[in-house]
Amino acid sequence: MTTIVTLAGEGEYESDVTMRPVAEAIARDLDAALDYRTPSVIEDVPDFPESSFGGLDALHDAELLLLYTRFRVLPDDEVAALAAYLERGGAVVALRTSNHAFHPVAGSAWESWTAGFARRYLGSAWSTHHGHTSRTRVEVVADDPITAGLPAEFEVDSWLYVNEPPAAARILLAGDPIDPEIDPQPSPVAWAWDDGGRRVFYTSLGSQSDLERPEVLRLLTQASRWAIGGDR
Repeated sequence: MTTIVTLAGEGEYESDVTMRPVAEAIARDLDAALDYRTPSVIEDVPDFPESSFGGLDALHDAELLLLYTRFRVLPDDEVAALAAYLERGGAVVALRTSNHAFHPVAGSAWESWTAGFARRYLGSAWSTHHGHTSRTRVEVVADDPITAGLPAEFEVDSWLYVNEPPAAARILLAGDPIDPEIDPQPSPVAWAWDDGGRRVFYTSLGSQSDLERPEVLRLLTQASRWAIGGDR
């Protein structure tokens, strides 16, 4: 049976709570076993406390990692388990703040790994966004199994991240900011990336109201199906 490990929890969007029904729905769709983990400490800024997911040995046999964290400082053994999973080609579906999933600790053996995680494994790292009072107009820009059945355009409450995915990625959704607080910079909202055999999907969607939308659940479900070896 397929095993999905979900790591969810950060100090801004309540992903420890909002991702549970999403992960459960994806597991049902894939007929998969779900190992749902939340960190021992939810808060992140300003002190970046260490937290733990209770050990990540489950990643050894997992086929999919669902990730929605922010600024995690984890024990070395848990970072090592994540690194081993990714280096063996484990699939990833990552949301929003996962492009700054970990906080590098100066002098740590894993400082460079955590600092480079998003660019290396998701394809783009955090840079900026269009402001907390803005919203986003999302457009489907690829005819793809991951976007099948989605409306051509829809609006979400979450503010648009500025992303620079790798050239090899398939851009699936693009966004335009609505009422931005900075100069508008249209940006990719979701992409799929076959990174040397590792299937990676990232989307900057993920606010509480985003995850209540049926089209976002459909997107994440279809992305998960693709990530473990579905169409394309």
